[in-house]
Amino acid sequence: MTKENAIKLFDDKKIRTVWNEEEEEWYFSVVDVVAVLTDSPNPQVYWRVLKKRLRDEGNETVTNCNGLKLLAPDGKMRMTDVASTEQLFRIIQSIPSPKAEPFKIWLAQVAKQRLDQLQDPELSIEQAMTDYKRLGYSDNWINQRLKSIEIRKDLTDEWKKHGLQEGIEFASLTDIIYKTWAGKTAKEYKQFKGLHKENLRDNMSNKELVINMLAELSTKEISEVSNPETFPEHKDVARRGANIAKEARIKLEAETGKQVVSPLNAKSVLPIENNESSL
Repeated sequence: MTKENAIKLFDDKKIRTVWNEEEEEWYFSVVDVVAVLTDSPNPQVYWRVLKKRLRDEGNETVTNCNGLKLLAPDGKMRMTDVASTEQLFRIIQSIPSPKAEPFKIWLAQVAKQRLDQLQDPELSIEQAMTDYKRLGYSDNWINQRLKSIEIRKDLTDEWKKHGLQEGIEFASLTDIIYKTWAGKTAKEYKQFKGLHKENLRDNMSNKELVINMLAELSTKEISEVSNPETFPEHKDVARRGANIAKEARIKLEAETGKQVVSPLNAKSVLPIENNESSL
């Protein structure tokens, strides 16, 4: 089952979701939905009690709910009850809430948006822009981030064309790129920023994004002209591409006296930017 984790926002509240590509179906964290609809101080307990009552009533919707690992607030992947759109509609009927009807409309829109995005990838970019705006990112940063996504995809498409495998090989080459231009592997970079399971690029500054884009763009361009055949050759290409970005980073730092690689992350930067924008 090919799955894609994502965060959806309803009334600025996060709902963890998983997209099942084979089934073309969203699965939503039931506890997150309960939290949104009930404003309960302990949605886990609320859901546990409701689930038992529905089971006692012989409700098959609860019986058929799946459990999937989702990112928990503590940064760990934990088993969480999830429900499909259809299952969630039935569960919502058992939760007295003035938000139920607006949430049902939102739920239907989410399901439709994903199917539309499969037909028109440009809609995915528009949705990403909307999501980043809601989280408080600046327009300038969002533009850089979306461009970085495009460049990253061009690079991974180049790797796929050469038969490289997603997972270990992609991660290994990405580590080489980071280590070369930033002096840190992906894991070390995240630790430097105080991150756990968060996306590293979502926590990069504009400068970091631009330098990393240069590294990945250069790697893709060099790969296209040198046509590496073995994995060691791909590693060499990754180093050469990232070295171009490293030289740019060193020159920029020398000219400005400011470090490109920063320990700042989104949690520390966004509140400051939001406060400044409200002044």
